[in-house]
Amino acid sequence: MKEYAFEKIGLKGIPGFYQKVDDYHEVIHRYAMEGWELLQIFSPPTSLYGSAAFIELIFTRTRVGEM
Repeated sequence: MKEYAFEKIGLKGIPGFYQKVDDYHEVIHRYAMEGWELLQIFSPPTSLYGSAAFIELIFTRTRVGEM
């Protein structure tokens, strides 16, 4: 059985010129060290200025104890 984890990465700044609040590369490496695999990067619908307010990293792994 699989389990999933979700990590929301906020973006800040003026709409259309957002910058990442957290370094998503570090988040991916941290999860990988715990046995998680990056499944998808989700970006919600864009705002009026063409960019989303956040992205969400979705991770998966086999449930511990069921390998």
